[in-house]
Amino acid sequence: MGLLSKNCTQQASSLLGFSVFLLLFCPFSAFSYDGPLYDYTAYTECKGVPEQPLYNGGILKDEAPVFKPVVIDDASIIYTTPAFILHNLTPAIYCFSIWVKIQGAESSLVTASLTTDNATYNCVGTVLARSGCWSFLKGGFILDSPSFLSILYFQNSANKDIEITIASASLQPFTYHQWRINQQYIVNTVRKRAVTIHVSDKHGNKLKGAAITIEQISKDFPIGSAIAKTILGNLPYQNWFVERFNAAVFENELKWYATEPDQGKLNYSISDQMLEFIRANQIVARGHNIFWEDPKYNPAWVRNLSAHRADPLATLFMNEFNVVETCSDANSTVDTYISRLRDLELGGIFMDGIGLESHFSEPNLPLMRGILDKLATLGLPIWLTEVDISSKFDHQTQAIYLEQVLREGFSHPAVNGIILWTALHPNGCYQMCLTDNNLKNLPAGDVVDKLLQEWKTGEQNGQTDDHGSYSFYGYLGEYRISVAYGNRTANSTFSLCRSDETKHFNIQL
Repeated sequence: MGLLSKNCTQQASSLLGFSVFLLLFCPFSAFSYDGPLYDYTAYTECKGVPEQPLYNGGILKDEAPVFKPVVIDDASIIYTTPAFILHNLTPAIYCFSIWVKIQGAESSLVTASLTTDNATYNCVGTVLARSGCWSFLKGGFILDSPSFLSILYFQNSANKDIEITIASASLQPFTYHQWRINQQYIVNTVRKRAVTIHVSDKHGNKLKGAAITIEQISKDFPIGSAIAKTILGNLPYQNWFVERFNAAVFENELKWYATEPDQGKLNYSISDQMLEFIRANQIVARGHNIFWEDPKYNPAWVRNLSAHRADPLATLFMNEFNVVETCSDANSTVDTYISRLRDLELGGIFMDGIGLESHFSEPNLPLMRGILDKLATLGLPIWLTEVDISSKFDHQTQAIYLEQVLREGFSHPAVNGIILWTALHPNGCYQMCLTDNNLKNLPAGDVVDKLLQEWKTGEQNGQTDDHGSYSFYGYLGEYRISVAYGNRTANSTFSLCRSDETKHFNIQL
């Protein structure tokens, strides 16, 4: 569907199910788009009847599944599972969804897999399916080369004969260009806002031709990195960090085994120095792990405590790895994560946010987005808390994959912050560094600098129109404004927070 707009302040009626599509590159331009619109719809509850397929089924519309034989172990057991035969797939980003029900077990993890002419994708989506109701699987895959014959099929993790029933299947391709346009739409409607400055004299008369300069002085969206005690006393590293980031997390220095390995024996000397540096530069400090699921990582005295008893105002996140990075880890699927949240709630423990560590190898963008969509249905803030790319890749490949992950995170409407896991040590970083030890950018550092510049409103210079007004689109955050008219000047500041409405700001000279 395409739409030409003359009013760039118009917003989509819903971010989680577009009825119109509108790109807002600047307040006075029109733009049309005739490609597919990404559908953020997702479900986490098990339903008596499956919903209709997304994208009206996409390229699976009217396609009936076949049944693929599956061999277990030594071929003593053979059963069949539903599959789709796909012909002539072109290079693209493919978004996939389907409803799944099982028989033969109360519940089972069902995995969608894909084979092509020259590759096998062991997992392109999972769902914790149940007997007697329908569960929603959402994921996808990327093809970099054409495939004459592909098979999309479903298996259960129990490795036994469980009957899998499917319904409302959908497979929708996006070109890379279409994917970026859909990303940019969210950036323009969620991360930015329309602003109109009105300039008048003290009698309320509109002033045409007043010179305006607008500068963004801080960003609303937190983007930061882990730091360690290595930043203390290192002024060049501190300056480098402050010039870029508005958020930080301590790698290990605030964990219990660092500050209070034995109950009552406190040592906050290092963490206090780090906090002093952070606060002095108006950087948000995000807490890190309080409790580990594996008891061996917690001091023995901590294991029976509640965090909320010590600090009822603490914002508690459940932080997990391999939820958004992949679906191949059966212990960390999106549905497993949601089940843990709900189990905690049954015990009277409520989380305030979702933390996704985001230690990526090669990112699967449609899978990442589909998982974020399902988590977004919970209505909790989502942070990517430890973003990096595996060191098994060279620096240039790390940079390419990092840019993909950061763009995907920043352009998802449910993501509220991004933290990189790139604390600098003399011997390097955990998996990925942004600079060398001389603070010279590596390719990943160049990507971060490029995106930080892109996601900031450049200095605005102009004049008021016949109505005494000046309009622009700006990233959310704090702004400084200067206005001059003849020999009169005025300076002020204003905040730009998320809203569908245009921000109006009045200045009198």
